[in-house]
Amino acid sequence: MAAPSKTMIVGTRKGLFVLKNGKGGWKVSTYAHSASPVPYACVDPRHGTLWASIDHGHWGCKLHRSSDLGKTWEEVEAPKYPKSARVKSWSDTKAVAATLRYIWVITPGGADEPERMYLGTEPGGLFRSDDGGETFQLVKALWNHPSRATQWFGGGRDFPGIHSILVDPRDSRRVLVGVSCAGVFETTDGGKTWEPRNKGLTADFLPDPDAEIGQDPHFVDFSPANPDHLWMQNHCGIFRSTNGAKSWKQVSKVGQLPHFGFAVSVDEKNPDVAWVVPAVSDTHRIAVDGKMSVCRTTDGGKTWRALRRGLPQKNCYDITFRHALDNTNGSLAFGTTTGNLYFSEDRGQSWEDVSNNLPPIYSVRFAQ
Repeated sequence: MAAPSKTMIVGTRKGLFVLKNGKGGWKVSTYAHSASPVPYACVDPRHGTLWASIDHGHWGCKLHRSSDLGKTWEEVEAPKYPKSARVKSWSDTKAVAATLRYIWVITPGGADEPERMYLGTEPGGLFRSDDGGETFQLVKALWNHPSRATQWFGGGRDFPGIHSILVDPRDSRRVLVGVSCAGVFETTDGGKTWEPRNKGLTADFLPDPDAEIGQDPHFVDFSPANPDHLWMQNHCGIFRSTNGAKSWKQVSKVGQLPHFGFAVSVDEKNPDVAWVVPAVSDTHRIAVDGKMSVCRTTDGGKTWRALRRGLPQKNCYDITFRHALDNTNGSLAFGTTTGNLYFSEDRGQSWEDVSNNLPPIYSVRFAQ
């Protein structure tokens, strides 16, 4: 059995926390970007660089990196949309200049692309760097996709957001992105062309629930052991693809546990195993029956089991955001909107209460 992870990176509404697991359990080793919202933070496994996006609100979006796991930081110039880029929100009658509003996710390129980085942003732009993050350029082929100007729209925010970026470990030219609201798009030629991959998804909030564009994935993940097996926590349920996103099949039902939620995490070695943190519904974003649970499937979504040992089972109103669940080497961790952080070293069978006093948690990522 692989050793459990010793480091956890937690982005919150009021700063970034690096936690270490030692003899006394999990302890905060570094607190950085005090009082500033950190939507996403992760460690690039190729170099050990810690990246963090900062949402300063009045001062705009910032991007920082650290070479010593958060002790010292360097600000990197945040990406800029070209002057010609235009975007229209659901409430606007006219398109306006596109400006960076949020950095949703930071994703390293493939192992054979040591200097490539991707950023998923609002209002719906994918940015790429080929110099280790020194500069970023808008991936124009996706931005100029015929569907974007008229069929992409904000899911809970004014503009579309790219929150999931998956780089195929077998072929770095294959990249999939999840867009709220638009759906999943795939490139197999390094970003030169993009195709929608939403067959089988449903959006009950659209006039045509089966529309190719306009789907609302909350988060998309795959197993490195088989990147053609993908999982999605969608606004309208949990979906799975076993053919490289060419088609999707729903593996949850309304009224059953689990169904609605934001986060999904797939086992590194077994693509039939996945975890989600369920909520009641899109209109009731709280824990089901006031009880916190993590649901796991080991058979590709045919059956689910609610794992509750160590989690609060009374008067619980927490939910988990899309980036706040992670797993590695059999260990899992997730954080909640009320600042609770939980850890399991037995694949979710039992849970340890790491903290109840953090700010609202936006992202949780392990680092070896």
